[in-house]
Amino acid sequence: MPRNKSKRKGKGAGRHSAEVSEDEAYDDRASVASSKLSDHDSLPPVEDGAEVGEEAELTDDFEEKLKDFIDGTTQKSAKGRQVCLEGIQQALSRRYIYDFVIDRKATMCDCMERCLKKGKGEEQSLAALNAILLCCQLGAGEDSEQIFNELKPILTIILQDKNAAAKARATCSTALGLCCFIAAGDMLVVIDIMNLLESTFKASYLKGDGSSPSHSPNIAAIHTAALSAWTLLLSISPQSHIQAMIPTHLPKLAELLRSDDVNLRIAAGEAIALFYELSREHDENFQGDDIDTLKVTLKELATDSNKYRAKKDRRQQRSSFRDILRTVEDNDVPYELIKFGSEALELDSWVKRRQYGALREIIGAGMNLHLKQNELLREIFGLGAPLTLADTKALKLSKYERHMYNSAAFKARTLTRGKQRDTKQVSAY
Repeated sequence: MPRNKSKRKGKGAGRHSAEVSEDEAYDDRASVASSKLSDHDSLPPVEDGAEVGEEAELTDDFEEKLKDFIDGTTQKSAKGRQVCLEGIQQALSRRYIYDFVIDRKATMCDCMERCLKKGKGEEQSLAALNAILLCCQLGAGEDSEQIFNELKPILTIILQDKNAAAKARATCSTALGLCCFIAAGDMLVVIDIMNLLESTFKASYLKGDGSSPSHSPNIAAIHTAALSAWTLLLSISPQSHIQAMIPTHLPKLAELLRSDDVNLRIAAGEAIALFYELSREHDENFQGDDIDTLKVTLKELATDSNKYRAKKDRRQQRSSFRDILRTVEDNDVPYELIKFGSEALELDSWVKRRQYGALREIIGAGMNLHLKQNELLREIFGLGAPLTLADTKALKLSKYERHMYNSAAFKARTLTRGKQRDTKQVSAY
């Protein structure tokens, strides 16, 4: 990511739970026992309309709670450390608190490293999530690069440890990808992390006899997380590196479309779509070596109605692969508009979709707040400097302007749907 050492002072808050082994269910349903800091001892919210004095009091209360959570990660109780990590995650994802974090970055990094080394399962997963959120708060620059360099060795060890819990391994692969995306200043480091991630998901490539390997859902989840993180780093790779990977990686990604796991198939399809989008920036007529076979496979997945697949999986798969097929066939990219406050973010490329999806998965419900206030996210998506109160008021439409805008949009939708109905009626005869 480009360096941005200027920091705007702002305010900014996440959650999670339970320890699992490699063979246990990969889910989030397990509960957490309370410690001296209960997860119900929640962080106080700051309301938009709070008075200045009231807001300052709430902020002080918030920071005291967060300090307690940071201190609590050193306790002997594994359950207690886990609850404290959840409190830190809640704070870092729901608020933008650069001023607080920059003064305690070394302490917080040590806490995450200690929990990654000492903890198991859910605790390691939460520590890895908090490492990502810590980098999100610090932004692209020397501070986050230092965090990444300190935690990279232990994150790598956990990812490669086949005896570690599946959830911890999957989250560590996500942390390696996202922290590298935010903090790495050297492209050689990005390529090294991409190779590390590929060494994990390549176990899902076809076997020598052409058959698809069979993995447990836990292992498939690890491979999916590693592939998604790899695709995120592909989105910032230079064109020379992309062109060098096409002959070797595009056919291998097509092999993953035959996986038994729906999430791994979708992640592979999105990586292929991103490959085509980036390659066509270099050569608008790019087709690949065997695009006809690829189109047949994508069409099958976009219209899959096999009853042995779950109904939800079929619906999710068909929706995703319709978009992927349109990109490969017609270079058409799905469009999505994300509204937050008086602003909006256009997701009009696979690059933006992958980057937004990766960050949204980690930040969760606090994404809109971070889009408004966090300089890192605003830089990534080209939103410019955070808006002032005067800017926000200037962007607000009057009641009449909103009415006219909605009327025009309704008319346009009506005309479009009328044309679609006419086309369907003609094709029916």
